[in-house]
Amino acid sequence: MSLKKENELNKSTRPASSTELNSWKRGFTPQAEIWNGRMAIAGLIIILFILLVSNLIFSA
Repeated sequence: MSLKKENELNKSTRPASSTELNSWKRGFTPQAEIWNGRMAIAGLIIILFILLVSNLIFSA
C-alpha cells in the first residue's frame, strides 16, 4: 500500500510541531523515542570521550 493511500485512510496523522516533539511526555510516545535517541547518542559520546582520555593517560 502506498504512503498516500495510508494517509488517506488514516486522517488523524498530522505533522508535529517542534515544541510538541521536544515536550516531556510519559509513556510510549514519539516524544519518548526522540528523547531515548538523544540520550543514547549522548551516552555514546561520553563513553567515547572516556575511552579517549583513558587511552591517552594509560598509554604513556
